[in-house]
Formats: sequence, C-alpha cells, structure tokens
Amino acid sequence: MLNYRQLHYFWVVAKTGSIVRACEQLNLTPQTISGQISLLEQTYGVELFKRVGRQLELTETGRVALPYAEQMFQLGGELEAVLRAQPDEQQILFRVGVADVVPKSIVYRLIAPSMALNELVRISCREDQLERLLADLAIQRLDLVISDSPMPSHLDIKGYSQKLGECGVSFFATRALAALYGENFPHGMQGAPLLVPGQQTVVRSRLMRWFAEQDIQPKIVGEFDDSALMKAFGKSGSGIFIAPSVIADEVIEQYDVELIGHTDAVTESFYAISVERKVKHPGIVAITEGARRQLFPD
Repeated sequence: MLNYRQLHYFWVVAKTGSIVRACEQLNLTPQTISGQISLLEQTYGVELFKRVGRQLELTETGRVALPYAEQMFQLGGELEAVLRAQPDEQQILFRVGVADVVPKSIVYRLIAPSMALNELVRISCREDQLERLLADLAIQRLDLVISDSPMPSHLDIKGYSQKLGECGVSFFATRALAALYGENFPHGMQGAPLLVPGQQTVVRSRLMRWFAEQDIQPKIVGEFDDSALMKAFGKSGSGIFIAPSVIADEVIEQYDVELIGHTDAVTESFYAISVERKVKHPGIVAITEGARRQLFPD
C-alpha cells in the first residue's frame, strides 16, 4: 500500500525545490526526508529525483507523480478544514469543472449566484479538457462540469446535461481595424484578419459555416483554445475576434475595442453536466436558476 508519509515528503521537496527548504517546512532532518524518499523509490523501483550539480530535479517519473500528489494533498487539506469546522460553520464544498473552451467571463457569471447563497459554500474550480473533467465527474471528484456542449454520446459515463442558455456572437476589433473592416457588416470583413476559437470549440465550425454561407473569406491569422488569450491578441490589434453577445458590453470596456457587428445565426450554448438527473446540490441549483433568470432570460 502506498506510504502517504513518504509521498508527502516527496511532494514537499518537489514544491520547495530542495531538501533543505523541505526540512525547514517539515521540521525534520535531511537524513529523515532523503531516507524516506529513497524507501519510496525502492518500493516501486523508480527514481523520482535526479541530482544536477547541487540541485535536485524531478525525473520524468517524478513529473508524472507530482500532479497526483498535488491533488491528493489538496483534497486532504480540504478534508481537514471540513473536519475542523464547527457544526454551525460547516461549509458545503462545491467542486466545479470548467471546460477550457468556455469564456472566463461567462464562467464567472454562471458561478456567481452560488456564492450568494445563505449556506456557507466553498467553491473549488478547475479548468481542463472536457473528457478529463467528465472522467472526474464520473468518480464524484467533481459535482458539476460547465461546457459549451452537452454530454458526448460516445462516452460511457453516466451524466445528465442541462442547457443553461445560448446567445449569438458579436465581432470586435480595435478602432483601427474597425475603421478598415467595420463598414457594411458582415461583408466588410472580406479579407480581414480574423482570430478564431480552436478546433475543440463547438462555435468554430458554426462560425466557418456562416462565413461560407455569406460568401465571405476572412484571413485567419490565429486560432486559440483559450478565449481570454484570443481577446488579448484582439486588443493588441492582431485581428477581429468574436465573443458571446451576452458579454459584449464587458468585452468593449475591458479590452478597449469596438463592436463591429453581431449575428444570431451563429450561437454559443452553455451546459451544466452532473451525475444527478434531479439536481439537489444548492450550488448547481443556484447556477441553473441564475443562468435562466439573469444571464439568458427568455
């Protein structure tokens, strides 16, 4: 059975960068820490660290092991906090996974109602690729996954999708680009430099199909899985970019850009995926109700 004390010593050394600093944090001798890590390596026949000069560096096996140790001790810290809390101070842990293609502004607006509950809610939010998040949802390491698509049919995972809402998309550009390509929307974007969402996003194919239907051929100069990074390039003047119309005012203010047009023929949808058909978790209820009443009202 895995020796968690030995694993903890490995984790602290990896995080602090040296046995000396780990000794200061753990209040132990170097011999104790190095000896316990050596026993862990011997047990599994691996090397977790290699010495480069006077420095310790993680081996490839060590780099593989570190994220697992990170999650284990993070969960352990959360469990300790829950157990130490007084009965009238007990927090409801709300573990939310966010697909990395969902715009951060949308994520904040969706989750915000769960932070305004009368109950004490502690949110743990993690961003990753959808399939990895759904795998964690299946083993109850997450309570909810927010995505731009419903539960994929090809995955053998029990989960239920609730559509939170949808909206059209808007096109934004710096003043200089807007002056060049903003007239006669959308046909004024013929040949315009365009920043587009990555291939993993649902909206990407809808956007390109719409351009084809309009007989418009923009010049794609960048594609991004991270919508915030795409907006940052857009702010710099690298190209025209899109964002959900529901956050248009926020995008204009935050990135100092202009709206050059919008369309409801291209839509972005957002879903809450959970393992419960009938949702009971107060955080999930707050998100679904808040989305329908505030963010995506009929």
